[in-house]
Amino acid sequence: MNKEKIKHLLIHALKIAAGSCIAIYIATALGLEYAASAGIIAMLSILTTKWETVKISLCRVITFFITVLLAVVTFQLIHIEWLEFGVFMFLLVIVCEVLGWKATISVNAVVGTHFLTTLDFSISFIINEFLLVFIGIAIAIFFNLFQNNGSAKKKIIQNMRDTEEKLQMIMEELAVYMRMENLDHSVWSDIIALEHDLAKYVDAAYRYQNNTFHSHPSYYIHYFEMRAQQCGVLHNLHYQMKKLRYMPKQAQIISSYISYMKDYIVELNIPSKQIEKLDEIFAEMKKEPLPKSREEFENRAILYHVLLDLEEFLVFKKRFVESLESIHKDIYWKES
Repeated sequence: MNKEKIKHLLIHALKIAAGSCIAIYIATALGLEYAASAGIIAMLSILTTKWETVKISLCRVITFFITVLLAVVTFQLIHIEWLEFGVFMFLLVIVCEVLGWKATISVNAVVGTHFLTTLDFSISFIINEFLLVFIGIAIAIFFNLFQNNGSAKKKIIQNMRDTEEKLQMIMEELAVYMRMENLDHSVWSDIIALEHDLAKYVDAAYRYQNNTFHSHPSYYIHYFEMRAQQCGVLHNLHYQMKKLRYMPKQAQIISSYISYMKDYIVELNIPSKQIEKLDEIFAEMKKEPLPKSREEFENRAILYHVLLDLEEFLVFKKRFVESLESIHKDIYWKES
């Protein structure tokens, strides 16, 4: 576990511990029954991100009243404790699943056990239970407002730069391979390692977005997803290269193009010029004399597939740029 993860774990654990303690303290100070349950509710709510906490909290308030209704009906009609709770949970799970609020089941189950234990359906006890839920979610919302978003954003930007550097490195390795020069290590390993990193970077981007109240941080998610798609293209590209039995003279042209292209694997580049230059290479290859042997034909066909993969690599970036809204360019491109 790296330092960043340890830091995140310690902060998260501290927030849960402090939030649970404060929730119990407030519930006790108000003289509420089952005051400890406020701490459990706070803990369950703090486990989510900032935006999820707000959404789930609203859902928990709504489903609280559904829970009360289910408890009144089941616990008064059935008088066998284990059976009535089973029926109650059966109905509760169905309702929450139908509404798409599965995350509220745990808190409502806690409330249900209180009604099961006391069989008290008076207004005062219902208010008692509502205050437990309200205190728990209020504390969770308060604690989840404090997110280290500045540090998270810096880390995401660093991940973007690292991704670009690794993509440039892999592209240069592929260019070297096309020149039939020796490589110190496996290109496959570098591509697979980057794919694993990108999966983690996408998750981090989602966490960052869910811990803000803005929609524009989705920029980072789309960016890393685009790079992941490009990484998949490199897989295919390298696979095609491995099929070559020898390097035709056209391979040198493609190698030079890859070396040229790698310098433009940066966030702010619009790949229009790279696509134009690739189109010129396509046009030049069409003017080449026809292959004279089967082997030459097969190798030229593979080179053509390599060019198509390079085109797809650029198209993914082009689509990403075209999908950007003005707010994304204003915030992220001008900021950069």
